[in-house]
Amino acid sequence: MKTSNLWVWHCRGCEKKHLDPTVKFAKSNTQGAAWPVLALILLFGICASLVGCSSSDAKKNAQAAAPRPVSVAIAPVVKQDVPVYLVGLGSVTAFYTANIKSRVDGQIMQVNFKEGQDVKEGQLLIVIDPRPYQVQLEQMQAQLFKDQASLRDAKLNYDRYVTLLPSGSISQQQVDTQKATVDQLDGQVRTDQAQIDNAKLNIVYCNITAPFSGRVGLRQVDPGNIIHATDTNPMLILTQLQPIAVIFTLPEDQLPTVADHMKKATLEVDAYSRDDQTKLATGKLLTIDNQIDQTTGTAKLKAVFDNKDNKLWPNQFVNANLLLETRKDSTVVPTAAIQRGPQGAYVYLAKPDKTVTAQNVTVSLSQGNISIITAGLNPGDTVVTDGQDKLQTGSRIEPRNSNIPGNNASPAGGRAGAGNPTGNSSTGSQSSGSSSGNAAP
Repeated sequence: MKTSNLWVWHCRGCEKKHLDPTVKFAKSNTQGAAWPVLALILLFGICASLVGCSSSDAKKNAQAAAPRPVSVAIAPVVKQDVPVYLVGLGSVTAFYTANIKSRVDGQIMQVNFKEGQDVKEGQLLIVIDPRPYQVQLEQMQAQLFKDQASLRDAKLNYDRYVTLLPSGSISQQQVDTQKATVDQLDGQVRTDQAQIDNAKLNIVYCNITAPFSGRVGLRQVDPGNIIHATDTNPMLILTQLQPIAVIFTLPEDQLPTVADHMKKATLEVDAYSRDDQTKLATGKLLTIDNQIDQTTGTAKLKAVFDNKDNKLWPNQFVNANLLLETRKDSTVVPTAAIQRGPQGAYVYLAKPDKTVTAQNVTVSLSQGNISIITAGLNPGDTVVTDGQDKLQTGSRIEPRNSNIPGNNASPAGGRAGAGNPTGNSSTGSQSSGSSSGNAAP
């Protein structure tokens, strides 16, 4: 018989629309014997729909349960020269500093410099009125002339007394008294000469010159002012900037190593800005202080810099990087790749099939953003530098970058590259890992 349009129903498992054979059956006029056959057809259709939905759900769940690759950052293991630095906080100190004061009293007549001017040794800086001391000099010279005349007369009388003594016309006592008079006048002449020299020296002190080449600070006095030798404040401060020194500290445990390297060669010192980002100058280590500060357990070291471009200024805080040695052809990885476990230091080694394995390594030195490996890795290997917290041996990875350690990655202190100082170095401290092997940590 002709039937009406088929109805549809929704399966909750797969959300698909299915034909509903019961509707067709309900709208037919089939009687009696056809009913069992139609019931079987209905049952078969429902079972087939449920099986199809279940298999689709199982396939989706299996795909969701499959492990996805972990996105990680990787870097190759390279061989390069690694400089070993000791880093200490220091301050710049002028080689010479002079608080220039007057040694005589008087009025300032001339100021022959400008604030911040670079002056040469012996250059005239300040002139104090020399006229009072010139008058004293003339007075002393006149007194000397008078005493010299008296001395000459006394000597002539003494010579006469000596010639008359054999004839008995003069006593020995008179001769001796005249000899004493000559000596007294000779002493007076010497005193006059000393006073003359002192007056000349005061005149020299009226002309204040630079004791060494350096830079003049801010002026403290002006022409016309009266100054005294007992004044507390200096007239000016002169500092030497070329060369200049940096005094920095290092822990006392590192002094034997520094002393041993100083015996072999002159050690290089780099001065960096306070934020440890800008290299200011390069100099040489001069000496180590003769004692250790017991309160801090550190010792002072002094380095000298040419400072031709005047980038270093007295009392400036700097970071001093002392180059101890350069380790040639070292196996290097980024420090970020090093992990710590119960068995020591290890890294995740990336394989060509994009899986990883835990590899124990021996770290001989960690400095800045790089570490030197002495066992466990070979140049050309690839290690994971980021995303290790989601990894274990056999995990699949999806690399997102490939950095060369020490060249592309900037160290913590802003300095990178083979042969260049690393930033906040570990001051030469060594951290040893476990021996090499394939055992997982």
